[in-house]
Amino acid sequence: MTTLSTLDPRAPFVLATHELGRRPGSTQRVSRTVPAPADLGLGGVVGVPEGAGVELSLRLESVMEGVLVSGTVRAPYSGECVRCLEPVDGEVVAEVQELYVYPERADDPGIEADDEELRVEDDLIDLEQPVRDAVVLALPQSPVCRADCPGLCPDCGARLADDPDHAHETTDPRWAALAGLLTDDTNETGSHRAGPTEGS
Repeated sequence: MTTLSTLDPRAPFVLATHELGRRPGSTQRVSRTVPAPADLGLGGVVGVPEGAGVELSLRLESVMEGVLVSGTVRAPYSGECVRCLEPVDGEVVAEVQELYVYPERADDPGIEADDEELRVEDDLIDLEQPVRDAVVLALPQSPVCRADCPGLCPDCGARLADDPDHAHETTDPRWAALAGLLTDDTNETGSHRAGPTEGS
């Protein structure tokens, strides 16, 4: 019994494999640019903007078990510097290699199947999840605007790169009480000197 595919052939990451004809060793090259899906990144820190162009350069190869997909994914990313919170951007390049198994192999009781195996459905394959996984792993986990970014001032939040000489006069909290006593003593001494002397 043939199971109808749930994949939409018009979806950006869905590819047709019928040209391979299930002939082991036959190959097919695919080069296309597709819009990035939503939430392609690392928790709001850095990611590929939704709708940005994702370049796919892939090789599809027919093997006994199914279709082996390998190649490169390129996409622009943007985020915030983890040190100073300034915007950062760049390009992520990720390698993809996935095997999509034929349905009859996946359903064969004599073959141990993995529940997470990707499948060929009616000669269609969906690349979105493998592309997501590859891009997320390739993104910088702690993006910085530059390698030597000094970050923000811990006292006032100023961006230290804008003012390398930025500093605050601080008193060691262990000496704060003594500094207060010295100030009080100075004021008292000053008041005494300002008053009349015994000889006046």
